[in-house]
Amino acid sequence: MVFSSHLFCFYFLPLALAVYYALPGRRRNLALTILSYLFYGWSHPAFILLMLFSTFVDYFCGLAIERHRDDARLGRRKAALTISVVTNLSLLGFFKYFNFGIDSWNVLAESLGFGDLDVALRVTLPLGISFYTFQSMSYTIDVYRGRTAALKDPVDFACYVAMFPQLVAGPILRFSEVSEQLLSRRHTLEMAARGASFFALGMAKKILLANPCGKVADLCFGAGSLHALDAWYGVVAYAFQIYFDFSGYSDMAIGLALFFGFALPKNFDSPYRSQSITEFWRRWHMSLSRWLRDYLYVPLGGNRRGRPRTYVNLAVVMLLGGLWHGAAWNFVAWGAFHALLLGVERARGKEEAWEGVPAPLRVVATFVLVLVSWVFFRAADLGAALRYLGDMTGLAATSPAAGLLSELVFRPYYLGTVLVASVVVWAAPQTWDFTRRLSWPKALLCLGLFWLAVVMMESQGYNPFIYFIF
Repeated sequence: MVFSSHLFCFYFLPLALAVYYALPGRRRNLALTILSYLFYGWSHPAFILLMLFSTFVDYFCGLAIERHRDDARLGRRKAALTISVVTNLSLLGFFKYFNFGIDSWNVLAESLGFGDLDVALRVTLPLGISFYTFQSMSYTIDVYRGRTAALKDPVDFACYVAMFPQLVAGPILRFSEVSEQLLSRRHTLEMAARGASFFALGMAKKILLANPCGKVADLCFGAGSLHALDAWYGVVAYAFQIYFDFSGYSDMAIGLALFFGFALPKNFDSPYRSQSITEFWRRWHMSLSRWLRDYLYVPLGGNRRGRPRTYVNLAVVMLLGGLWHGAAWNFVAWGAFHALLLGVERARGKEEAWEGVPAPLRVVATFVLVLVSWVFFRAADLGAALRYLGDMTGLAATSPAAGLLSELVFRPYYLGTVLVASVVVWAAPQTWDFTRRLSWPKALLCLGLFWLAVVMMESQGYNPFIYFIF
């Protein structure tokens, strides 16, 4: 079930709100948990069992760590933490990388003259497993570090892990960000109004901007060959698609959470206005960036062990970040490219790397580098990414049929959508700021955009959420 669907907007969400508000205080967490399981298991009920298992393990590991907090020896606490981390990483590793491992071995074996592995098993990737395993695992890590106390009520913990607004595509929650809200939270008309505005604007981003841009990107990346202008146009369209798709989902998630009394953290901060790659990663998918920093980069030593080790740590974090997004070599290349850019900026000094370059040119240069990285992210595989980059340079040979693509992607509707997306990216206020103080004109604008998005939603046959596959 996706947010931008008739089923969710007009059936599931009204039912969820009615059930939630019909119950008294402490029972609302139980209701929200059950509703979240219903939402998550709508298409694949068996996936609920996997999430329940992860929740069960981390809940009891958290209790074990808390129980032995005052012990002189750390052995039992470390054992509980190890069980939590190994369990979560094993689940994520098996379901996300089993197919990748088999395919990679087959390619290597074929190149060396050996036969393929005779493995018929193929694993289906559960929705949102990359998000909820990170979220659940961070809880036991924080309990171990003494940053939070373990939850005694299993329902409260299950609600934290399974909360449907952010379950399958984030933001990735830290337990400390919602721990007090799980036990007690306010429900006000002001929060509901802001939540409705967040949801409406997120829906508009998704339906009115991300989906049309996605059609352009699909046509360009699916073409056998294309002219340089078309190739650049296609990757720009994809940059807008992934931004409005993911930030639109985050807006809807934040808005839905406000309906249920939860204030979730900001996940995007106008990343395409960044003046460096370092700044880009402070603004893009902020909850993941913070998670990788605090639970991977800092434990590896961060920048505290000398410059060479800092570069190694950056490379490890970005390579694993690439693999987190997708089990394919093009995602590894995407992570490696960003690691290289971050390393270069750090070598020259974060602030001095672009010294002397006017701010607008910094924004343009950063955006171009991000566009190059998105080619690896969007392409079907590493070979396809390299071919597409060749098309972008204008050096690759093009077929006579390549000219037909321009007739499709430069239609007024698609071109107009990309231009509107450009204005929103670089000139419009962020949803977070726009909804901070609502007025009647703002409310009417949100209502109008939501109505238009619903109308378009009913007529569009193309409505994917990119990050659902991660």
